[in-house]
Amino acid sequence: MDVHAPAVFRLRERLGESLFTRVAGPSGARTRARIHGTPGPRWFGPDSAIRIVHGDASMFIGGLRALLLQSLHPLAMAAVAAHSGYRGDPWGRLQRTSTFLAVTTYGTAEDAQEAVDRVRAVHERVRGTTAAGESYHAADPHLLSWVHVAEVGSFLYAHQVYGARPLDGDGCDAYIADTARVAAALGVPDPPRDRAGLAEQTDAYRSELRATREAREAARFILLHPPLPRAARAPYAVLAANAVAALPPWAREPLGLPHLPRIERHCVRWTGHALTGTIRWAMAPPPPTASGD
Repeated sequence: MDVHAPAVFRLRERLGESLFTRVAGPSGARTRARIHGTPGPRWFGPDSAIRIVHGDASMFIGGLRALLLQSLHPLAMAAVAAHSGYRGDPWGRLQRTSTFLAVTTYGTAEDAQEAVDRVRAVHERVRGTTAAGESYHAADPHLLSWVHVAEVGSFLYAHQVYGARPLDGDGCDAYIADTARVAAALGVPDPPRDRAGLAEQTDAYRSELRATREAREAARFILLHPPLPRAARAPYAVLAANAVAALPPWAREPLGLPHLPRIERHCVRWTGHALTGTIRWAMAPPPPTASGD
């Protein structure tokens, strides 16, 4: 860090480094250099919709929304509760997820395929039985499809509300089509490729969704009791409130989450814009220095 840089830039650098380390882990800088610096063909070009969405600070809200929504499938939630370690190592799980997204979105095609292969190997080993006696297998195409549509719908919704560059209709369809390439590689059969397909597949799962005890416990942990330093609790509460506000009403009621449209529209949403704007500012590349400085 340059001690002669203006204080505001030093503040931005400290905040950006702290956020990046929390999300990417202690080896994040090396991983980022490999992802972006390794030559070779990529799955997605520099102007692709998936890069626009996954590179925006709105992902912080979209990610929380996705976790809450995914928890409503009893079999998916049982697999997470028994095998993911989200309570004992929540930041490790976040870092692994963020690395996977970064590699498949920005990395070489070879590295992206290797990342997919590792995830598929993990999914193949995750099997068990719920408290109700139902069997689950993380590699089950039906469960993979639910996890995918909940994630993609959440990332896209958050981007359209909080993103710096919301997509037009064609851009939204392009994003869904881009994510279908990764989903198909993971074993998702016939992933949606446009907004109509995403809505149709999401609705098709509605009859299977319910809030189990594990889902409600996960929601309380995610929203109210994440392991955070005191200074991070207030900003995180803003992210959590906006993630809840972004959920459809049918997903909130089973989890016991409030639905307060006026408060959310006039009070909560602006805090989400302010916080994502701050994150975007903090994690932006530093401004170029003048020649001779």
